[in-house]
Amino acid sequence: MQVDVLNIQGKKTGRTVELPEEVFGIEPNDHVIYLAVKQYMGAQRQGTHKVKTRAEVQGASRKLHKQKGTGGARKGNIRNPLYKGGGTIFGPKPHGYDIKLNRKVKDLAKISALSYKAKENAILIVEDITMETPKTKELVTVMGALNIANKKTIFVLPEYNDNVYLSTRNVPNVTSTLLADINTYEIVNADVLVLTENAAKIFAENEITEA
Repeated sequence: MQVDVLNIQGKKTGRTVELPEEVFGIEPNDHVIYLAVKQYMGAQRQGTHKVKTRAEVQGASRKLHKQKGTGGARKGNIRNPLYKGGGTIFGPKPHGYDIKLNRKVKDLAKISALSYKAKENAILIVEDITMETPKTKELVTVMGALNIANKKTIFVLPEYNDNVYLSTRNVPNVTSTLLADINTYEIVNADVLVLTENAAKIFAENEITEA
């Protein structure tokens, strides 16, 4: 698919980039997108939740009273889960939420997400953004020219640019990422993908894989 290259004023430059149909034009697979997003979200969880069992809470281990002859129920020690301050039965323990996905599944998920964005015309290609210093105001002006202000946007760069990163960091709902690091969750979560011209050319020449 041919996509026009825009300048930072939002005007067509007369150049185009051919994005490969095998990446941006397939029939999306919703289930693998779900699996990839689930894997990403699970990996963000620390899994440090923990409660104390009756073996770990404070309290004497002596039997509260004799087993028989009191007229009341039989009781063990004060750390019994039935008492206030006692241990918790079957409470959560630290564990990871990571799930394993095969590389081909992850690649298909990313390609499916990109194809969705292409169908929605939510992919823009702009000439390379150069900033001598971090300028949030300048970036906001560029977004206004591209008609993507107030949209959840991700700028995809071919290589790390400290000035662009620092500029996007101060704008709500705007992030920047490297082409090599982009993942399915970021694609799905964004309203618009803004590829720099060099990043788009790399995209067209090389099939990227899941980070």
